[in-house]
Amino acid sequence: MSKGELLTTTADDTVQETTQSNVVLELDDVAKHYGSERVIPELSLSVRDGEILTLLGPSGCGKTTTLRLIAGLERPDGGEIALEGTSVAGNGSFVPPERRGVGVVFQEFALFPHLTAGENVAFGLREWPEPDREARVDEMLELVGLAAHADDYPDELSGGQQQRVALARSLAPEPEMLLLDEPFSNLDVDLRVEMREEVRRIIKEAGVTAVSVTHDQEEALSISDRVAVMNEGDIEQIDAPERVFQQPESRFVAGFLGHASFLSGRVHGDHVGTALGRVLRDDVNGLAEEYDGTRIDLLVRPDDVTAYPATGAETDGTVVYRRYLGPTVLYRVELDDGDVIECMHNHSDQIDLDERVAVRVTADHELAWFPAEQRSS
Repeated sequence: MSKGELLTTTADDTVQETTQSNVVLELDDVAKHYGSERVIPELSLSVRDGEILTLLGPSGCGKTTTLRLIAGLERPDGGEIALEGTSVAGNGSFVPPERRGVGVVFQEFALFPHLTAGENVAFGLREWPEPDREARVDEMLELVGLAAHADDYPDELSGGQQQRVALARSLAPEPEMLLLDEPFSNLDVDLRVEMREEVRRIIKEAGVTAVSVTHDQEEALSISDRVAVMNEGDIEQIDAPERVFQQPESRFVAGFLGHASFLSGRVHGDHVGTALGRVLRDDVNGLAEEYDGTRIDLLVRPDDVTAYPATGAETDGTVVYRRYLGPTVLYRVELDDGDVIECMHNHSDQIDLDERVAVRVTADHELAWFPAEQRSS
């Protein structure tokens, strides 16, 4: 596999085998603790050549510690880290950060205020011959769209421009891997969306393998080739963004990646009976025959169900919550059997609080499910 080619798990379950030749980074049973607190009990992870992998999870789950271990800013207390097949930490070895061939883009960008954009980019190229250094700086500034700002100082640049300078500086020494620590958290909302697309473009054009860290679900899903969802120092699921969102392997993953409601039902042959009517078995992902007659919980996102104002016997529940979001409105409906589900509607739809509604499952994809006994109390 040449550099820049991607190896992903596709939505139709076609999985290409990962081989040693396309693994750039490997963590094998890596552990890290601070005193008696085990931040990462035992973590294993492989990152493939040319991909953007995002570590996603809540604060304190160990994702930033994992990034620092990869960068060499922390030493693991167990296990091994290998880059390009060579051990850089563990089993008695430790390669310092500056010798790992890893670039880091920090959350606060960490630009030198007394250096121009061009001088910031050139900072890690001090040992290069001057003509090569100047050519590389020009190339990097052109890549990030800042060729006209080489002589500008950081305080003369916008937040998005500062981020691109930081990215160019990290890419300039031709690292084998790029690490990004919450790269968009210091930007305003509109610029954050724009920069996600721009940073992905730059990384792909540079042909570098990247590991990013964030707690922002939308960011992780939009920028990544694969997403690794972390919880309490462990990876709950790692897969393509579409798979992680639509077919989560745990209730934690389902709940962390956006709004998640669980619709209880019982499996009956070719369908699942629920308070909202039948859901065909063919519309439920991987529901094996041995679950016939058992109770399960179907995962429904707000855009998988629709509520309709209705009366009398036609209704299924009552609207107990309404949140206006501009283009859309989020409704929470308490069903008559006790389940609570959320529905996302166009802003022009008007359903009042305490209004009785009929609810229908309108998903156009296979629903994920969990055995009912796993439901949290």
